[in-house]
Amino acid sequence: MDFLIQKISIDHDFFPDSLRTIKNPPQELYYCGKINKQENCLAIVGARICSKYGQECCLEIGSQIVDAGLTIVSGLAKGIDSFAHLAALRKNSRTIAVLGTAIDNIYPKENLPLAKEILKNNGLIISEYAPGQATAPYSFAERNRLIAGLALGTLVIEAKENSGSLLTAKATKEQGKKVFAIPGNIHSETSKGCHALIKDGAKLVQNKNDILQELKINSLPLFLKNDKPITEISSDEEKIIKTLEKEPLQIEDLIKITGLAPSKIMSLLSVLEIKNKIIDLGDNTYCLNRN
Repeated sequence: MDFLIQKISIDHDFFPDSLRTIKNPPQELYYCGKINKQENCLAIVGARICSKYGQECCLEIGSQIVDAGLTIVSGLAKGIDSFAHLAALRKNSRTIAVLGTAIDNIYPKENLPLAKEILKNNGLIISEYAPGQATAPYSFAERNRLIAGLALGTLVIEAKENSGSLLTAKATKEQGKKVFAIPGNIHSETSKGCHALIKDGAKLVQNKNDILQELKINSLPLFLKNDKPITEISSDEEKIIKTLEKEPLQIEDLIKITGLAPSKIMSLLSVLEIKNKIIDLGDNTYCLNRN
């Protein structure tokens, strides 16, 4: 791991103010990147196995939230968490990942390239677990209070009835903050959690205005926006680009031709989308962006 991991204690002047007052605040944090005493954030969480609809909602509303000047906080998990971070990175904006593992043990492993892109783009990765510390069964549930704690409110995009995302929503409500949820297909299992939140008083979200009005935010100055596009290409990314030079290909074909592991292919494709090098055509098919 080539991350520079630093530590900050709760009595330090630059410890995040929003985490000082939550129930059971972390006494110290381990972090990589830029940590701020004060920052206006929105948490976006959701299903690890998400639908195309969920992905599109996350990228669209996440992009709108970034344009309004809020920093996106999520958990670097598969699915909606990953797309929440991607929404910020596509706008060359800062995003914060809160881990349920130590930073020297990024989970899932296939999101390691995504973690590196977050840091390259003035972002932040934090954990309350020391380097080398083993991950306990309760670690991911425990970190949800930190995701909620850093944010002004939490948006849930697709969640099953017993989803971990609902624990983040519960922590948000217990902290006296706003909970938001996007409705979905009434026949979908990943809509049931969001619909339950809406029935329980969460704000139904169709666009950024539903969130900004509830938070009484008109527009905020963008924080540490990186105006320089991310252009550096790794050798594995170059391998995918060359493979797509002749024609669009499905993920299965990319795996066969490049010899890269399926999990790594998925992560690299996400990063290449951030860099505007490829386009997702749907149905697991990708082509080069020749514009």
